[in-house]
Amino acid sequence: MSRVGKKPIPIPEKTNISYKDKVITVKGERGILVRSIHPHIDLKIQDNQILVSMITNNKTNRSLWGLTRSLVNNMIIGVTNGFESVLEINGIGYRAEIKGKSILLNLGYSHPVNFDLPEGVTASVSKNTIIKLSGIDKDLLGQTAASIRKLRPPEPYKGKGIKYADERLQRKAGKTGTK
Repeated sequence: MSRVGKKPIPIPEKTNISYKDKVITVKGERGILVRSIHPHIDLKIQDNQILVSMITNNKTNRSLWGLTRSLVNNMIIGVTNGFESVLEINGIGYRAEIKGKSILLNLGYSHPVNFDLPEGVTASVSKNTIIKLSGIDKDLLGQTAASIRKLRPPEPYKGKGIKYADERLQRKAGKTGTK
């Protein structure tokens, strides 16, 4: 039995939820999110909470049960509070700036890199080296942050590159002269 799937999801005030034909729609102060639910999972909305249940009990459905509960909970949190991801740029001459709906990154390449932000994700840059991404869809926000980090991942010797703000890098010692 899934410990995550068993927990009911509370519905905050000012949040409207509709569930019809295996599609859940969550409307809140920050926007609207829509997601289709797997055919083997069912949702019940009652008493200001959502209960997630399996139609048949087997190993794959048990894993889908907890996953679906987490996805629906993230939808509700997203439309009420939103999500934020912070990236840091380390390196001499490495910087970022906002140009309309895109981020212009100087990452030590021979050319600046232009990263177009997807619809639903907003960015702000402070001190030319800290990028704050925000949005209501946690999946899209995480994928966008990972795509930006992939442009120049941090290297293990000096730590130059783009990293998450809460990421701890394993640094290597480097070469030493042999005698």
